[in-house]
Amino acid sequence: MLTPNEVMQLIGSLIWLLAGVGVFIVGMNFMSDALEKSASSGMKKLLEKISNNRFSGVGIGASVTAIIQSSSATSVMVIGLVNAGVMTLMQATPIIMGANIGTTITGVLVALKNDYFNMVMYLLAFAGVMMGFVKNERVQIAGKLCCGLGLIFVGLEVMSSEQAFGNPLVEKLFTNIFQVIDFPLLLILVGIIFTALIQSSSAATGVVITMVGTGVLPLDLALFIILGANIGTCVTALLASVGANANSKRVAFIHFTFNLIGTALFAALIWILREPVVNLLYSAIPGQDQMALQMRVSLFHVIFNLSTTLLLLPFAKQLVDLSRLVIKDKAPTEQAYTLKYVDDRLLSTPPIALMQVKKEIDYMLDLVQENLTLCFLSVETGSQKNDAQIRTNEKIINFTNNTLTEFLIKLSSTSIEQSDEKIIGTYFHVLNDLERIGDHAENFHEIGLEVASKGLAFSDLADKEIASMRAKVMEMFAVSKDAFDKANKKKLHTLTSLEDQVDTMKKDLTAVHFARLVEGNCNPSVSPYYSSIILGLERVADHLVNIGYSIVSPTGSQKRTK
Repeated sequence: MLTPNEVMQLIGSLIWLLAGVGVFIVGMNFMSDALEKSASSGMKKLLEKISNNRFSGVGIGASVTAIIQSSSATSVMVIGLVNAGVMTLMQATPIIMGANIGTTITGVLVALKNDYFNMVMYLLAFAGVMMGFVKNERVQIAGKLCCGLGLIFVGLEVMSSEQAFGNPLVEKLFTNIFQVIDFPLLLILVGIIFTALIQSSSAATGVVITMVGTGVLPLDLALFIILGANIGTCVTALLASVGANANSKRVAFIHFTFNLIGTALFAALIWILREPVVNLLYSAIPGQDQMALQMRVSLFHVIFNLSTTLLLLPFAKQLVDLSRLVIKDKAPTEQAYTLKYVDDRLLSTPPIALMQVKKEIDYMLDLVQENLTLCFLSVETGSQKNDAQIRTNEKIINFTNNTLTEFLIKLSSTSIEQSDEKIIGTYFHVLNDLERIGDHAENFHEIGLEVASKGLAFSDLADKEIASMRAKVMEMFAVSKDAFDKANKKKLHTLTSLEDQVDTMKKDLTAVHFARLVEGNCNPSVSPYYSSIILGLERVADHLVNIGYSIVSPTGSQKRTK
């Protein structure tokens, strides 16, 4: 029976322990965020190399997770990409498997903890805080990385101190607890629940490694908790799939099934051969010092994830087929408009979200260009045959503009770099310009139908003038699109030259047109339609210049680039 004083000591130690876990998780988040920002270009290049090669998929999953230090974040990101239709189930499955390998790095890092290593990490944390006062974004990101890495080890030291796991009362408490739950399935359940609560298998693994290092938790029991942590990390992905399409739910199911099969196989093996497995780990890493104790848990974590991936990678197709069998497609209904490449789940990884926004804008560019072409067929022929397609395209353009604008607002409120803030500002303006071009295109279509319905027609000369100016604007569209898509600054001079030509054409054609009216060579009834088309084309040209120049000025202004 504990005395009141011992009870207070125990409560104090448990609070100290929770503080250590809290500092550890904060450090993990700091480091993850800084790594994500500093390696955003690398993440983009990796995801641009997505292919149907299973081994490259595993490599991408492992690399991205190693960068952002979170298999849960990788899984959520993959669900977002699948939901947006950018990635297939077969491409996503190896990436999910690779993510489990990438997350083992944290465990290895934690296991390296010793007195000398800790001193370096503490200094690193202090240096990181000092770097935060430097008014340079890159230095601040590096400081956040250093601070996060240092805080991880500060948290570990707090957990393993005499006030926490080092307290005999705490050690006795946990020893009694583990004696009661010394049953594989219960230990796995502990790992699942603990990881699900803190939403990080890396943090859960770090705590388990620390407990083994301080002697609070025997190695054989720790192995089962580690297995449970690998199932617990699936909770984040399962929650992220709620409200997503069937394929996204299948990704979460594959992630869960993959970890469940691996856990079941290893749990059975350790359950039957517990002593030989523990002896094997002791043989692999001899010694009784704290680092040796910790490295055995870390080694097991690496072996488990590598083995499970190698074992189940050949059965990726079968896992996909099983997911389709369990999660059926919904009955076909009239689908609401959705973004093609962007999904809210990508907000957890801003660099990838920004990359997908660029793809969505490129798609919108193609759609606006298509509609502009179709609408001028209406002007030339007066035919209504493209009316349904034009209306559908216009609805998609408006939907994309509104929904993508809302997404960019959400993205701008996340933790992003200053350079990315400028890109987001640029995209706001580009979306507005594209939407306005779409409106002008629709006006051209309405003019064509109205002229035909009234039995009017442009003269042959007027038709040639409109066609000449339209051709120049469409040439501008191709140049502007190339400049924006490839960030090709060399195209901007050409774009400016073409705009000058369009401005000149507008003045000349307007003057010629009024001369025809005065001379009586033009039907006054068709005159307003001609003027509207010429003015509309000139305004489309202005918007195209804005889109092209957006690569050097957020507002697309030429003045700011001079």
